[in-house]
Amino acid sequence: MLRKDLKRGAPAAAGTADPAEIRRFNALADEWWKPEGAFKVVHAFNRARVAHLSERLPLLLGRDPKASRPLAGLKIIDVGCGAGLVAEPISRLGAEVIGIDASERNVAVAERHARASGASAQYRHALPEECGHLAGTFDAALSLEVVEHVADLPAFLEALARLVTPGGILVIGTLNRTLLSFLKAILGAEYVLRWLPRGTHDWRKFVTPEELELALIRHAFTVVERCGVSLRIPSLRWVIDSDLTASYLQFHRKQKSRVASSAREELGRRAIDP
Repeated sequence: MLRKDLKRGAPAAAGTADPAEIRRFNALADEWWKPEGAFKVVHAFNRARVAHLSERLPLLLGRDPKASRPLAGLKIIDVGCGAGLVAEPISRLGAEVIGIDASERNVAVAERHARASGASAQYRHALPEECGHLAGTFDAALSLEVVEHVADLPAFLEALARLVTPGGILVIGTLNRTLLSFLKAILGAEYVLRWLPRGTHDWRKFVTPEELELALIRHAFTVVERCGVSLRIPSLRWVIDSDLTASYLQFHRKQKSRVASSAREELGRRAIDP
């Protein structure tokens, strides 16, 4: 069982984590599951995101999304799981889910909520680079609203990529580095509407879909689909659409060796061709 493979108790090393980000999320850990708390807007955003993941993950992994437990028998890791807002509902689809996070308090809150709700998701205080012994273990890895907070993005993506089995799926959700994302996610959400605590995001650390794609080609991944997660005005309803200018989800598949070699060759051509 995966729960026996991740050690408990030892604090995560600094590694790819940003100590300032850990302090910020430790301080906010108790707010995650409060419907009217500091992450109120995240709950509405998360409902749209989880609904989409619940449909697309089974299909991409060759399962029937209409089955009662479409992910039964599969292993999924949620890297940067926070307090379990995604790991919990995904575990209810039948998968064996492990969530890891750099914030010890986030993990404690996630474990407490899972016990209270009866969810099977398991959690550990760890960084992806500390899970090298689990390389190739997971049918899917999720890392949602995390890459824009890490200290070393290439090292983080490399550690994340190692966890996925060949043929498996890696899902990254993050914010695009555009003028619109600055206006919406920082100026609007943090300063005008105060939906998020000020300082939650640094626009300079946002990552474009193309940057993610090129970084992950090096690790034998290809993009299979992507979508935007957008707020509709004036209904204030979050929807999945094709607009990638602010928040987006990008799905990558880990290729077998022959295809991976072709992907790396393509990366070389992109680096040479203007």
